[in-house]
Amino acid sequence: MSGDVRLDIRGIQEAQRGNAELMASFKPGGKFAKAIWKVTVSLHRYAVGITHVITGSLKASHRMRMNADGMTGYIWVDKTSVNPRNRQRPSRYAYYEERRGGSHAFYRRTVEEHFAAATARVVKGLYT
Repeated sequence: MSGDVRLDIRGIQEAQRGNAELMASFKPGGKFAKAIWKVTVSLHRYAVGITHVITGSLKASHRMRMNADGMTGYIWVDKTSVNPRNRQRPSRYAYYEERRGGSHAFYRRTVEEHFAAATARVVKGLYT
């Protein structure tokens, strides 16, 4: 058959080497963790960029972090952030802004408009 794969000892060694490289990429600090960091940064920037601005405090309250193992990234509105002008907490109205939908839904839009492209760009970089 034309689709058969035939391996001799060299093919097996290459496959094992490739598997070892792949497994190393999943270790904390490996290529995969760096890719997740890049996607998280890209998503954070996008969310900040599309957040509607009146005073700028909501836009300035977006935060990001990674788990200690580097395998999960988070983006959120900081609950401790306070608008210096009116002493309001942006996290309180961020919920309602997101729920308004449409152009106001900064996190929904980030996922729908940017996640696939950001992920594809980073994954492509892993394998090129």
